[in-house]
Amino acid sequence: MYNESEILPPLEALPQIPIVTSVACSFILAVVYVGSLYVWDTKYNRDHPTTIKRRFASVSVVMLFAPFFVYFYSSPELLQREPFPKLLGFRLPGLWQATVIPYLLTALLYLGPIFVNMQNESFRSYFDLDFWRGSFSNIIWIRNHVMAPLSEEFVFRACMMPLILQSFTPLTAVFITPLFFGVAHLHHIAERLSMGMELSTSLLIGLFQFTYTTLFGFYSAYLFARTGHVIAPLLAHALCNYMGLPDVQDLWQQDQWKRVVAIILYLVGFAGWIYLLPIATEPSLYQNRLYWNV
Repeated sequence: MYNESEILPPLEALPQIPIVTSVACSFILAVVYVGSLYVWDTKYNRDHPTTIKRRFASVSVVMLFAPFFVYFYSSPELLQREPFPKLLGFRLPGLWQATVIPYLLTALLYLGPIFVNMQNESFRSYFDLDFWRGSFSNIIWIRNHVMAPLSEEFVFRACMMPLILQSFTPLTAVFITPLFFGVAHLHHIAERLSMGMELSTSLLIGLFQFTYTTLFGFYSAYLFARTGHVIAPLLAHALCNYMGLPDVQDLWQQDQWKRVVAIILYLVGFAGWIYLLPIATEPSLYQNRLYWNV
């Protein structure tokens, strides 16, 4: 047995910055991120390759200047004490743990849907090289599973969380930053209206999407604060985008015994995820002595 205090340096509290500073920076980042999606004058919808490529370019620009908010508005004491990449969640200690453990934890949450997918022919395509070649040549697939998780986690976690954590406790920060993340997805309401959807339907879908993205935001922010690595929420985000919401219709089309097994696995996966969440994200596993001090 070893004494953790003999291996890791003593924990120091994060230097504080004014609440108005961290919240204002986070609000500006959220507005600029969403605004960058609409700077282009285009007649195409959001799924057209031209629209997607232009949005790739604009959010890439946002990703380039977002770290400057952290650099210029963080406490000078913190910047002197810690390497700047570490504040953004880029560091080597605990990297392989942050890459593997949170991803498996997230997969556990999808234990039921994974079992249902295994009953379908489409599951075999995951082991088909042509499937992955086709996916990585599909710009919509790249947007949903690569660029969206990468840009959103970098801006909303790697660049917002370090600021919010300098004004609030880790638990409070976990519940604040997802609100910016959820609100940032409300722009889809306008996109649906432009496609001819009724206002009431669009608002209902928008409310559901806000709730879903905010709940995921809690989880993603928790992973970042607990592990101190941006790779943890990034991979979890990509997996959640890939799996999507559980397909209830597909579940009920299964044979009765498979349906019973699937429902049990849904419950076991959810219960296991709740039980293992604090254990699998224990900061000492990731040598994280920066952000989680509760």
